[in-house]
Amino acid sequence: MQAMLVHELGLGPEAMTLTEAPDPVAGAGEVVVAVEAAGVNFADGLMLAGRYQSQPALPFAPGLEVAGRIAAVGPGVTGLAVGMDVLALPGHGGYASHVVVPAARVVRRPAAMPAVVAAGFAVAYGTGHLALVHRARLKPGETLLVLGAAGGVGLTAVELGAVLGARVIAVAQGPAKLALAAAQGAAILIDADVPDLKAALLEATGGRGVDVIYDPVGGSLFDQALKAAAFEARALVIGFASGTVPQIAANRLLVKNVDVIGFWWGAYADKAPAALAASLDALIALWGQGRLALHVSETWPLAAAGKALAAVQGRRSTGKVVLTVAQEA
Repeated sequence: MQAMLVHELGLGPEAMTLTEAPDPVAGAGEVVVAVEAAGVNFADGLMLAGRYQSQPALPFAPGLEVAGRIAAVGPGVTGLAVGMDVLALPGHGGYASHVVVPAARVVRRPAAMPAVVAAGFAVAYGTGHLALVHRARLKPGETLLVLGAAGGVGLTAVELGAVLGARVIAVAQGPAKLALAAAQGAAILIDADVPDLKAALLEATGGRGVDVIYDPVGGSLFDQALKAAAFEARALVIGFASGTVPQIAANRLLVKNVDVIGFWWGAYADKAPAALAASLDALIALWGQGRLALHVSETWPLAAAGKALAAVQGRRSTGKVVLTVAQEA
């Protein structure tokens, strides 16, 4: 098989090399997926830097999510068969022509769902759905603030918030990204470069503030957003794309009874697989009803994975970036 392997940490996306590797073998409770497409995520870059929460041993290929066809089934696997079209969550290894995945992390994909969509579906929508519904308890009619609203997890949070009946405020950089957020359901648009985000948020909410903050960015944007939190607001800490982890003033939480909620979607595969499975089932149903439409801004061939990941890390892309993998007939 072929895989984009990294042999040394800290060298950046372009250090990955397309390498011939031994064909994987499915062990007990596992399947081998012949990869047709792989989602590119900010977390992949953290793995290459040695800074991810779950760090694989060298050498490895990044790649949290893939879509493809089952090529082999290991002992003890039920409900999955060779030739079945699936989306799968290997955790790493997805930047490859084949990858071994625990059967519990493999979901049959709808016949109408293209591989490019399926490959970018689970992480972005799954993060937004479990964070907003399971952790933040977002209710219809509440105001949801999404920072980094044109990125992979941000844009899907905008879309999901609208589907769930929230009034969505999108914060993103520049007119083009804001227009994309509007197309996905944002009701209020604020440029990330606004001089005073707190003031803009309070003006947009008539002085009340926002009920739920969804933040994959961190840094000063989170600090300003927290100052515009409503009474009993919930702030979701999704990630730190800005590179700066905010330090939270506990007195702000006390005065307005605010919850700050940490959220790492990847933990659910091991810690709460039933919640993860139920979330994915609900999301696939919403997609089947035509209520979700994943925005894939760029596709790259497997050999160009370094350039694709650099675009995501540099926040130059919008929505999802996906690698396409040619399979021999």
